[in-house]
Amino acid sequence: MKPPERIELDLDQAQALLKRAKEALCAEDYNTIKAMVETIHLLSQSVDQKAASIRRLLKMLFGERSEKIEKVLQGTEQPASGKKPFENHDQPKGHGRKPADEYTGADTVDVAHPELKPGDRCPGCLKGKVYELKTPETAVRITAKSPIAATVYRMQRLRCNLCGEIFKATAPQGIGDEKYDAASGAMIALLKYGSGMPFNRIEQLQASLGVPLAASTQWQIVEQVADRIFPVYLEHNYQAAQGDLVHDDDTTIRILELMKKNHEPDSSERKGIFTTGIVSTTKDGQIALFYTGRKHAGENMADLLSRRQAHLASPILMCDALSRNVPKNFKILLANCLAHCRRKFVDVAVNFPDECQYVLETLAKVYQTDQIAKERKMTPGQRLSFHQQRSSKLIKELKQWLEDQLDHNKVEPNSGLGQAISYMLNHWKPLTAFLRVRNAPLDNNICERALKKAILHRKNALFYKTQHGAEVGDLFMSLIHTCNLAKVNPFDYLTALQEHSSDLVEHPDKWMPWNYKSQFSSSPD
Repeated sequence: MKPPERIELDLDQAQALLKRAKEALCAEDYNTIKAMVETIHLLSQSVDQKAASIRRLLKMLFGERSEKIEKVLQGTEQPASGKKPFENHDQPKGHGRKPADEYTGADTVDVAHPELKPGDRCPGCLKGKVYELKTPETAVRITAKSPIAATVYRMQRLRCNLCGEIFKATAPQGIGDEKYDAASGAMIALLKYGSGMPFNRIEQLQASLGVPLAASTQWQIVEQVADRIFPVYLEHNYQAAQGDLVHDDDTTIRILELMKKNHEPDSSERKGIFTTGIVSTTKDGQIALFYTGRKHAGENMADLLSRRQAHLASPILMCDALSRNVPKNFKILLANCLAHCRRKFVDVAVNFPDECQYVLETLAKVYQTDQIAKERKMTPGQRLSFHQQRSSKLIKELKQWLEDQLDHNKVEPNSGLGQAISYMLNHWKPLTAFLRVRNAPLDNNICERALKKAILHRKNALFYKTQHGAEVGDLFMSLIHTCNLAKVNPFDYLTALQEHSSDLVEHPDKWMPWNYKSQFSSSPD
């Protein structure tokens, strides 16, 4: 059977067709034609929605493709705008190679010249004197060893052949009485909660390298470490509550203990289990926090803000538009994620390329303005004024265009594009908070990146066994990611906290990632 000719018919054209049919046909024929047109329109709308859902499913299964405009709008004409907003064509020679000063965890060996020292006569010209350059020649050599190494000390034993008394060598000074030192605890925590390696996988790796370390032993070690450094985690929570800008979001997680309760017949608890990620910007730095359990992001945020000092101004809360992400009974300045809003247009761009191109290009100009503000290191007030000068007109025109699409029936409200437009208009005020509120960000991407810690753990370890295990994981993920945000070595930080655990209770505020080194900077080490 020959396929029918495809005709593109928008809503206005369909209404005009029905009007002509009503004048030319009897009532019975008109009702039949009307039902056919409405059915075709409904089917077309359903296909568009299903196509967007299928694309989202493919992203979940095979990874998310790039959401750059040129990728989203493949096959459509792109304006010749020259250099792209974020593209850098002037890459330096050797781009991509790590300089020697980035190997902060490497051992450093100073090699002196075998024959010369500063002040000696130059062997070349025999007149001048040589002096030492500030930048030595460097060579980096990478070696490999077990993540958790072991040393076996064999103390010699001697026995008297007459009286039978045994004499043994004394253990070397400094090896301590503990089998596992602070560094081993820090390394296990970093592998498990920072890199997403399950305990069983670490056990297999260690066994293959000749240093066996059982999964159960690893858990005992990290649990003990968590107990010792817990005061600093509480301090992270307290300081995060005082932040001027906080981000939050949720992702799902599994806790076998709670999942078992879901199947109990008399269970009236909420069934869902979540990991909430919070990133708070304070005067000293950014703090990442994770909470895993039954509570949503808004409830965890309310618990955090309950520790906030009463005299402080209301914080800015950046999140997506889900109501469960907003704390109740706390006054906040709400800002919604522009990236979430943009993604709704990305999902339907295949079906509505021209309309989505306008929206995406307008938002790209807003992001370009924000990037310029970051590059120029503007103050919050300067950034606000800069956006008001360059972005206000774009945003105003965008709003008029969005309203025009719905008011003049240019877009079906229930179509994918109509729903994206409605979402943006319904949340217009928090989506455009960056035009009114200092420090209000454009999106929640920093929290999305933080939640990748929990998602990585979920992909590899699949679940937590107990609520207590989830709380230990939250502690380590919080400290590790806060170190990452502060560009501090988390291995050194966790090791130092254990070695000075007796000092943490009295002054935990002095053991934050950005100031802990000052506590022992005067020591010989």
